[in-house]
Amino acid sequence: MFQPGESIDAALRGRRVPLPPLELRMLLEHVTRLTRVQTITQSGRLLSSAEAQQLNDLCARRIAGEPIAYLIGEREFHGLMLQVDPAVLIPRPETELLVELALQDLPPNARVLDMGTGSGAIAIAIAHARLDAEVWALDASAAALQVARRNAERHRVNVRFLQSDWYAAIDEQRFDLIVSNPPYITAGDRHLAEGDLRFEPIDALTDHADGLSALRIIVAQAMRHLNGGGRLLVEHGYDQAQAVRALLEDARFSEVRSWRDLAGIERASGGRMAT
Repeated sequence: MFQPGESIDAALRGRRVPLPPLELRMLLEHVTRLTRVQTITQSGRLLSSAEAQQLNDLCARRIAGEPIAYLIGEREFHGLMLQVDPAVLIPRPETELLVELALQDLPPNARVLDMGTGSGAIAIAIAHARLDAEVWALDASAAALQVARRNAERHRVNVRFLQSDWYAAIDEQRFDLIVSNPPYITAGDRHLAEGDLRFEPIDALTDHADGLSALRIIVAQAMRHLNGGGRLLVEHGYDQAQAVRALLEDARFSEVRSWRDLAGIERASGGRMAT
């Protein structure tokens, strides 16, 4: 493994750990607090004893499967670096589709509700892009809301965070857009025991049922909290688009459709409330 007094260049070239070069570089930059450019311009800098020990520990944890985002404590989402820890899901590129859809035809001074906000990724990205928007964000987890608030402070955006079991805490508030990335993995799905998902908060991943129970609640009660012409947008599983469209149609949404992510998977669905 890595030794005190070893240069950054030697640590990066040594390949003594079975990790992709990019991941090793990310861990090294985290430990040394150097930027990507500095690891090049200061390649002869020597690792201290504490740095070598920390790097060895992080590499061992990564080899054991721990998500690199949790190891370094952050992940980029929609161009923003967000703090993450095991209290929240790790933001993923496919969820950026929800942000892009949300920003399309969002009216001036819109009121936006993000349900199950986790790290605050969606709410903060929208608030950062649209300073005129009034953004609310809900989560049932107090620990997740602490992370989300720190991320909002980091990016100097104004988001109103509330601890809530879905719509419970917002009374009769109405919004121009409701957006959500709820738990939608089916109970017992093999993916829950694979990769990064093994370390992420289980209640944010699965509804412990058929994967649609949270989506049913969100869709069924959305009309009470949308202004006329308002939209509902939700992320869902790779095989749930048809079922979610049916939920939206049963709830009398118009303009119901699904959108594909960069992998070509129907990843988000939504509809509009009648004016």
